[in-house]
Amino acid sequence: MRIVMFYHTLLSDWNHGNAHFLRGIVSELQSRGHQVDVFEPHDSWSLRHLLSQYGQNPLQRFHEAYPGLKSTRYDLERLDLNDALEDADLVIVHEWNDRGLIRRIGEYRQRLGSYRLLFHDTHHRMVTAPDTMGTFDLSGYDGVLACGEILRELYIESGRVRHAWVWHEAADTRIFRPLANSDKDGDLIWIGNWGDGERAEELNEFLIQPCRTLSLTARVHGVRYPVDAVHQLADAGIDYAGWLPNFQVPEAFARYRTTVHIPRRPYVEALPGIPTIRIFEALACGIPLVCSPWEDVEGLFEPGEDFLVANDGEEMTRHLRSLLCDPELACELARHGLETIRNRHTCAHRADELLAIQGAFEEKKGDEVTESTSSLEQTV
Repeated sequence: MRIVMFYHTLLSDWNHGNAHFLRGIVSELQSRGHQVDVFEPHDSWSLRHLLSQYGQNPLQRFHEAYPGLKSTRYDLERLDLNDALEDADLVIVHEWNDRGLIRRIGEYRQRLGSYRLLFHDTHHRMVTAPDTMGTFDLSGYDGVLACGEILRELYIESGRVRHAWVWHEAADTRIFRPLANSDKDGDLIWIGNWGDGERAEELNEFLIQPCRTLSLTARVHGVRYPVDAVHQLADAGIDYAGWLPNFQVPEAFARYRTTVHIPRRPYVEALPGIPTIRIFEALACGIPLVCSPWEDVEGLFEPGEDFLVANDGEEMTRHLRSLLCDPELACELARHGLETIRNRHTCAHRADELLAIQGAFEEKKGDEVTESTSSLEQTV
């Protein structure tokens, strides 16, 4: 099967959390014999920032880490959809695309395409920026892949699409796996970008103050940190180490004893039940994890077994102290979380789900798929 994917970028993970899942899915589909072609804008902001700060070296390292992955970089004005979509069986268009391109691909599908066309939403803008998302013309699409149930419901309720499926992100276990390292560099590592300040208060409560109270040897990796945030980290004795290539995260986790997950406010308040990729990364690498509050309404994990949950900064401090002082507790937590990932949340599982969606369309031979919540939609 030929699968064509239009995404923000495959090459860069600078402030681009979706890169992990995209790379993992492409790798998994290729391993099953499918032809997967990824198209990305020539001037994507993520790649542009990466190259401006680090030059060409990150691209070389990417190709060394993923020798089988490549993308076609296009100029929007000169993109030929006839060439891009020829002989395609399945086309997936991510939400971080030009809205004009999203419309063009849908129109092409209606006029000439025999492929299945799906829109992939992995972000919170359907809730936080509904007016913007409402301008995306999805009339030519067969349905939406949504990263959580609440998003799936929003798309169905909007009346803009007939079909929507939950397609959670997951861990690329080819890259994200436990690495043995008995020589630790420190107590705690946190990997996350600053964003637009949606979790500045939470970072202070659940990361900075506990590290200060416990005098932890800690490190933070991420981008877009303002000067005052870097100063806050330094005042608490936390080493701010900037951007880290996503595929090097397992090596970083192996050098520290614990990590934390602090979701951005929109995911906590507006999109309960949607974990970010950081949870999957940590559990897949077998590092003990403590989360600030988020509600796992879809039952993806077993809070308290896969990771600990801290409802406030004091509880975060207690949990971190317990994990650092009780190796057996830390080991059991890491073991359980890793088992959950391997049993339920790998890119292989998500590839199975995607191919099941495609297969259901093929079985129908163009007939209508059951509206709204078919058995497939409930299980995917």
